[in-house]
Amino acid sequence: MRLSLGMIGGGEGAFIGGVHRMAARLDDRWTLVAGAFSSDAGRSRAFGRALGLDDDRCYGDWHAMAQAEAARPDRVDAVAIVTPNHLHHGPARAFLDAGIAVICDKPLTTGLADALDLAETVARTGAPFVLTHNYSGYAMVRQMRAMVAAGTLGAIRVVQAEYAQDWLATPLPGNPQADWRGDPAQAGPGGALGDIATHAYHLATFVLGAAADQVSAETSRFVQGRLLDDDVQLRLRWAGGARGQLWASQVAVGAANGLRLRLYGETGGLEWSQEDPDILRYTPLGEPPRILRRGGPGLSAAAQAATRIPAGHPEGYLEGFAQIYADAADLIAAHKAGKPAPATDLPGVTAGVEGVRFIAASVRSAAADGRWMSLGDDA
Repeated sequence: MRLSLGMIGGGEGAFIGGVHRMAARLDDRWTLVAGAFSSDAGRSRAFGRALGLDDDRCYGDWHAMAQAEAARPDRVDAVAIVTPNHLHHGPARAFLDAGIAVICDKPLTTGLADALDLAETVARTGAPFVLTHNYSGYAMVRQMRAMVAAGTLGAIRVVQAEYAQDWLATPLPGNPQADWRGDPAQAGPGGALGDIATHAYHLATFVLGAAADQVSAETSRFVQGRLLDDDVQLRLRWAGGARGQLWASQVAVGAANGLRLRLYGETGGLEWSQEDPDILRYTPLGEPPRILRRGGPGLSAAAQAATRIPAGHPEGYLEGFAQIYADAADLIAAHKAGKPAPATDLPGVTAGVEGVRFIAASVRSAAADGRWMSLGDDA
């Protein structure tokens, strides 16, 4: 069953909008039919027409789109929100209130009050909500999650997560992607913290199946004149006894998209890198390392379900993103049909709230010279 998709943001020149559109099409589950793609009404409508949308569904702003789509008998099945962070809450709230499912980029919002408001709105309306922590769509990430849940590693002791990039190692004046990410009014209180550390944090908590309880943070602004952090160094504590470190940097010269997760338990260890995503290194205690390969033998049902092509034919970023859209299609189709929600590894509004709590607690900790802060504190 193919579903209809609307989009907020993601207009001309926006990297992530194109990624969402490609990912939505990859498994032939979605058709883009409507959108408000830019804060400039004329540019928004022109871009929609360039994508082949009908004129009456090329909107000048998201307010008009929410009102018009809610009134249509053929309204969109879901709306994808791919705007800068400060424009997540308003559109998400409007479409949820209209009973329309939402697929939203991370972080959920720029502040905890808005995040909690969206959680309440999802609970009140019952509309499906998906947060695009796309790295959780990788087959071998889901294999890690299945192995941890099965107790293959025993009790987890050590969590090492990192996300290193270098694209902000120098000032980039006039670069729209850099400009909004460096503006607290649009990005929120975190720079690298909100942009990529949230991915590394979600990856770790997704695989472990539990949010952290406490964080101790140091944030840095290495590039002169920058208003938000471009490097963060964090320590994490889990209630079950696991201890972790998380490093995220956008000034790590030579690093491209170095998202990596290593887990060490009582009886084994796992290592995965986003830049070599088909491979998972598993080392049982006292035995040689084993290489698990996407599409190969011995994998969990979750990893097999997220595999499209045979082993040796690389899958990567777009396929991982597409898995989020495929799972979202299953969830939303079941909701439309009045059927129980399928079992899913999809991140939703709860993961979104946890991510905003992570940002807020890390900012508070950094301001207090790294003092340990609770991630359950709604201050």
